[in-house]
Amino acid sequence: MPIKIKGQTYYRTAEVYRTAGISRTTFYRWLQDGLLGETEHRDRRGWRLFTQDELDRVIAEVNKITKTNRLLDEK
Repeated sequence: MPIKIKGQTYYRTAEVYRTAGISRTTFYRWLQDGLLGETEHRDRRGWRLFTQDELDRVIAEVNKITKTNRLLDEK
């Protein structure tokens, strides 16, 4: 369940990867590789918090389609 702090809605890590439909391992690898940028928000326990924009970025990354040249792949 998202939390509100000073009028801003934040999502916890599990909410983000579950909403995006990816595994926990994949999500943490993306964070470690810097694919999603720097996480700026943390709660008082030090846990990461994500804004709606950051959640949307994760979903966009999940839905990204990369075109490959099948002719080269088949050889």
